[in-house]
Amino acid sequence: MGRLNGRLNGRRAEVEANGEKVNVAILGAGSIANTMATTLVKMAADERYAGWIHPYAVAARDYERAEEFRGRYGFDRAYGSYEELAADPMVDLVYIATPHVFHAEQAILCLKAGRNVLVEKSFTANAAQARELLKVADETGLLATEAIWTRYQPSRAIINELVASGELGDIRMVRADLSYENHGRDRITNPALAGGALLDVGVYALNFIDMAVGADHGREIASLNTVMVPYESGVDQSNATTIVYDDGMMAVATSSRAVASDRAGVIEGDKGYAIVDNINNPTGIDVYGLDHEVKRHIDVPAQLTGYEYEVAAAANAILDGLGECAEMPHADTMRIMELMDRIRGAWGLAYPFERR
Repeated sequence: MGRLNGRLNGRRAEVEANGEKVNVAILGAGSIANTMATTLVKMAADERYAGWIHPYAVAARDYERAEEFRGRYGFDRAYGSYEELAADPMVDLVYIATPHVFHAEQAILCLKAGRNVLVEKSFTANAAQARELLKVADETGLLATEAIWTRYQPSRAIINELVASGELGDIRMVRADLSYENHGRDRITNPALAGGALLDVGVYALNFIDMAVGADHGREIASLNTVMVPYESGVDQSNATTIVYDDGMMAVATSSRAVASDRAGVIEGDKGYAIVDNINNPTGIDVYGLDHEVKRHIDVPAQLTGYEYEVAAAANAILDGLGECAEMPHADTMRIMELMDRIRGAWGLAYPFERR
């Protein structure tokens, strides 16, 4: 068990009263690790989180890089290997911030060393890796949860309430797109790193649909059609997937790492429709009537970075002795991983490590 699991018996008030905090470490020192570090520093200075969240350590494969990162953000410890980080008994939660092809291996390393894990999306490169990771989590009794921030943000409840309210009428169609230009990073185009748009950004479109109208609402997929345009390397540059659920609900998910897009999610009913301004990090929702005029605008609450919600959820789960977060239970992670495997299967896209 981890340092805080069981001993504090899941009582956050006791943690704060005793002056003990959930020590959060970051495995990896790339761009998304910097975003999480910024989040943790802001949480440590915010009265809502300062009493129980502590930015503790960072690990990179190079000690000098880790030490520079530590100094930049004021963390307590820097490690030049992931094994050293995992062995530190003061670490309560490890945020896995490396490319998704490494997530399973590194999360399992941490779990076996007694560390809870918050694993950046996509959870793993495929469903088989996800099952292996979650099996180890079950065996160790530790937390393993996927860090797809839109599952934890307040916008999720806002969208769900809008859908359930009946304001849009009978909802039968949903569209979601997330696309960004190619920044030239190897992880986007390299098959050996499980590159491609689907696992990098398409996962958000699929999760948006799942949360808004899909399996999260009890529907089952009746049929699926999908196409993609590949990079020269063979992984998907752009893709489109149409899903029809068992009750006739239709959803379309598109994503690309070759173009910029509006990143919108559109929920369509027979009384109107709603446009979510950015499915990757919603800040507002416009509700339209049949006259295509805006009926009202819904603001999403201000946030530190948007990552704080997943950190707080993971920390609360640890203190409550839970192995998963209610916001992203293991069943939801597996459903999306299996869906992405199904989509890649339809394309005939297998990564090199899957063909061995």
